[in-house]
Amino acid sequence: MRITRSKAVAATAAAALVATLAACSSGGGEDGAEPAADLSGKSTGAMEDYDVGTSFKATEPLTFGLMYRDHPNYPFQADWSVFKHLEEDRNVSFEFQSVPLADWQQKRSLLISSGEAADIIPSTYVADVETLTSGGALLPVSDYLDYLPHFMDKVEKWGLQEELDRTRSADGKFYVLPGLLEQPKPSYSIAIRADWWEEAGLEDPKTWDEFTEQLEVIKERHPELEYPYTERWSINGPMEATLQAAAGNFGTEAGWGYGDGVTWTGSEYEYTGASEGYKELLTYFHDLVDKGLLDPEGLTQEDDPAIAKLTTGKVAALGVNDQEIVRYRTGFEEAGNKDAEIRQIVVPAGPAGNIMDATTGGQFESGVALSAKAAERDDFVALLQFVDWLYYSDEGLEFAKWGVEGETYTKDASGTRTLADDVDWGSLNPGAPKLLNTDFGYYNGVFSLAHGSTTDLVQSTLRQEVIDFHAGMNEKEVAEQGPGVAMDEMQREESSLLQTNLEDIVMTATAQFILGDRPISEWDAYVAELEGAGMDRYVELVNQAAGVTE
Repeated sequence: MRITRSKAVAATAAAALVATLAACSSGGGEDGAEPAADLSGKSTGAMEDYDVGTSFKATEPLTFGLMYRDHPNYPFQADWSVFKHLEEDRNVSFEFQSVPLADWQQKRSLLISSGEAADIIPSTYVADVETLTSGGALLPVSDYLDYLPHFMDKVEKWGLQEELDRTRSADGKFYVLPGLLEQPKPSYSIAIRADWWEEAGLEDPKTWDEFTEQLEVIKERHPELEYPYTERWSINGPMEATLQAAAGNFGTEAGWGYGDGVTWTGSEYEYTGASEGYKELLTYFHDLVDKGLLDPEGLTQEDDPAIAKLTTGKVAALGVNDQEIVRYRTGFEEAGNKDAEIRQIVVPAGPAGNIMDATTGGQFESGVALSAKAAERDDFVALLQFVDWLYYSDEGLEFAKWGVEGETYTKDASGTRTLADDVDWGSLNPGAPKLLNTDFGYYNGVFSLAHGSTTDLVQSTLRQEVIDFHAGMNEKEVAEQGPGVAMDEMQREESSLLQTNLEDIVMTATAQFILGDRPISEWDAYVAELEGAGMDRYVELVNQAAGVTE
């Protein structure tokens, strides 16, 4: 059974947040609320009347430490417009702690663990640092929410308090300010040869069973195809993107969304890889292989050969996201097939309903953590205000994504933004000599955390087909994540060892079951292997940490 998030839940969370804010603003007292953190003596450069809608500017020049994730697609340039305007317009400059993207995960952890991390640590998910919170090197940002009005305003308006509370550690605090989305922005599904579908009189499949039937029709009409459908994104496990996209419709989690390996049933967590929903998911894709509809190589092949099979007419369907579909179209043109049409379908419904898994349907993206030593700065309040303005105010978000009006873009009376004639991003202005990220530093994951949180900003750089895809996906229900799992250090250490071994078994068996190398009839024996590897103990630890059982 899967429990879906409803407007009632969001409204309840929002109401609870209002009450929490009211209690915090009172400074504690009779209601027992904790008083706001005392930051007297740490307000150098801070604005006196900073609140929602305030345009931040430090009252004197300040320099903050920034751990910068240097992306090879837009290599760091100290003279970028983004830095120039932050210094000139906001009185903020940086001491950079530059880390190449390839080393980001490992070096970030080392810098945090050693206490040498810069003040501001962006491009960080909660899971990236959950094992580092007990060492005292990260700031418990939940202690300073009174100084983050834009962040809290969006949490309240968008009903995200419940989701935020799930990120709390065993000490009741959270250590990452997540990037916030007004609406989920799912990206992955399957691309189909729209011209072949239309020639066959087929509409986009509404269910996975209908997708099977359509693949059979395409195979019959195109006997030159060995398989009508292949897959990609199978580096760390089989077809991870599509399994994640499909999983919610089968009442489970899979692929990139497999996460900690447990799924909320409505009353407790169960082990995902042993669940009935996971079995049904693997059975479905095994049947595609068994019927000659899904290319077995799709579970192991690299991306380029998979794309080549589509663009050279060897298959009619392939996993996709809203950016890669542009690459597919270019591939068709380069192959000389200018008549081919490709379309990204909304993920079909399944036996559990028309559901997005909780990860895909979530409204959190990579966020920002702060070093604990930042709280020792005499300009700590100004640092909090700056982070709040840049990452969570409408003005800051627009700046981080689009740049400066009159320099990188223009805006008409209706609010529509248009890139300057000499600036391009994502083929919005093809042929322009400069790129928004490479030449100016905007549209940069270090500053824009999921590239804009309001629906308006998210859609402002999207093609209409992507907006339509989001609309179709957001008609789905979203599977609830369940309560937060806040493990203490001992629980985390034990569970980590168990889950590593369990996940190895699951990922190996996932490929075997889909390919038919291991028959589904051996499912019970496979579950017994998981039990032997400590599955029951792992689930027990999770449910204890979630407060479901004692």
